[in-house]
Amino acid sequence: MTFEFEELDYQATPLGEISLRRRAEPRLEGTIVYEVKLGDEFLMSSLFTEAEEQLARLALAALANRDGPLDVIVGGLGLGYTAAAALEDPSVASLTVIEVMQPVIDWHRRGLVPLGKRLCADSRCALLRADFFALATSEDGFFAGEPSRTVDAVLLDIDHSPDHWLNPGNCAFYTTTGLQYLAARLKPGGVFGLWSDDLPDAAFTRLLENVFGSCISHIVTFPNPYTGGKSSNTVYLARM
Repeated sequence: MTFEFEELDYQATPLGEISLRRRAEPRLEGTIVYEVKLGDEFLMSSLFTEAEEQLARLALAALANRDGPLDVIVGGLGLGYTAAAALEDPSVASLTVIEVMQPVIDWHRRGLVPLGKRLCADSRCALLRADFFALATSEDGFFAGEPSRTVDAVLLDIDHSPDHWLNPGNCAFYTTTGLQYLAARLKPGGVFGLWSDDLPDAAFTRLLENVFGSCISHIVTFPNPYTGGKSSNTVYLARM
């Protein structure tokens, strides 16, 4: 019997029902695709990972001349492609991945997603169940009991874009005040990288420039086998 579709997990979360699906894509000669849905909305697919990976690679490339090992935070675990790309860089000494939904962390620990075992086996990588936005804008910062601890890079891939949020409560982060809290968690010369499903937004780019000092918006283009053309995402890189 030919494999076609399997729902690997389905859980209730404060944001709605989240599910992990695996299916064979007949339009791509049976390529196995992993997908995550929140309610009726598709959040991510293993078929489109280029921009998530470039989020890590572009940010770490900007730190290539930095002396010493790097400490990195990833906001949003998802299928793990941003975290895995960051761990490809040998200069990364520690990677803390902050994920608010426990089922997503469990998928990786149980090996239900392709990159789960690799991430969990890497001693540099820690999966932390927490609200990234709450930690980023708190007085205590990302590390309990270490309010003055800073990192070299923060890479964020949670919301669809700076003005299209999974949770309306996230909106306050994408303001001068919210971003100033985050900037205080970066070491001098540190990088904030943000994935967006939309094309670069000029007003948001200016906001990042005002808070961090500089910002470059990268358009990441990749093949879309469904349309036969190309699709694009944006990676914002803001630097202190």
